[in-house]
Amino acid sequence: MNKKKFSEVIRIGRKLIGRGQPALIIADIGANFDGSFEKAKKLAWAVKEAGGDVVKIQSFLAPKIVSGRGFSSMKLQGIHGKWGKPVSEVFKAAEFPRKWHKKFFDYCREIGIGVSSSPYDFEVVDLMEELGASFYKIGSGDITWHEIIEYIAKKGKPVILATGASTLAEVDEAVQVIEKTGNHNLALLQCVTNYPSKIESANLRVIDTYKQAFGCIVGYSDHTLGDTVVLGSIALGAKVIEKHFTLNKNDAGPDHPHSMEPAEFALMVKRIRDMEKALGSSRKEVATEESETVIVQRRSLYARKNIRKGAKLSRSDIVELRPALGILPKLKNAVLGRRAKKDIQALEPLHFEDLQ
Repeated sequence: MNKKKFSEVIRIGRKLIGRGQPALIIADIGANFDGSFEKAKKLAWAVKEAGGDVVKIQSFLAPKIVSGRGFSSMKLQGIHGKWGKPVSEVFKAAEFPRKWHKKFFDYCREIGIGVSSSPYDFEVVDLMEELGASFYKIGSGDITWHEIIEYIAKKGKPVILATGASTLAEVDEAVQVIEKTGNHNLALLQCVTNYPSKIESANLRVIDTYKQAFGCIVGYSDHTLGDTVVLGSIALGAKVIEKHFTLNKNDAGPDHPHSMEPAEFALMVKRIRDMEKALGSSRKEVATEESETVIVQRRSLYARKNIRKGAKLSRSDIVELRPALGILPKLKNAVLGRRAKKDIQALEPLHFEDLQ
């Protein structure tokens, strides 16, 4: 598998993401608008207030994404089997109406929050283009639908591809599809597709694998509870973070329980920004706040006792003490055998100018 060359920094709306830039934080409201446009607006406002960069919806029509007959033939053990009603009905209730898209995008831009969608059919990709979407998020479930991946990538906008429930070979195939379109603006998100997913399944080191294998921007689409996985991914170089967002986890609906409420999301944002500050650079140097510590916590050579002018210094004349106001201990051998140019008082730091 040859390393692909993608952009190290890409523009999404007014923000740059990638090398040297802060992470883009996306809040996915999924089905949490509960069929209400006013609630969708409240969610967008809450994302902005919590410090998120982008509010994202999911754009699908139930008949174009699920087969009721197909799901009814399965004995579902996971999240889909816990809804208590046919999967097709749940998806139908979670549709974000196409007629709402423009006014939702307009509202988000009006309040100053980024906005985009995960499009799940060709028509809505075109709608996103009409609305001026600044990027496209491709959900993990479509990673093997190369036709729509190609269609999206050919729009020339940045592509954020989630990679849950997939093998590295499948990710590589999808990346090749994007690369062949000439679109070099890609971010790959490690993801575990379960709701919620287990922290022990997070497999954060896949982020390093993606960086090495594809040379693209990396991130994490996280379905675990809390922000441990998010912070770990930031430490490993993630530049895109996606989390589900709700106003109340106790509301009825498929996405609320595994989503973050505003206060929790805001704390995560703060901790991400704090982590980014803490990571700093790879250059090891004395921090400004350590300028005094360099002296007060380090040792230098001191006179153990009074030393008369002309006396030759031996080990018994010298002691290593804080603060470092004199010759450093590592230069002790360069001091031994020298003579004092003047009288040196006990517990006075030694300086080369006082020795001959």
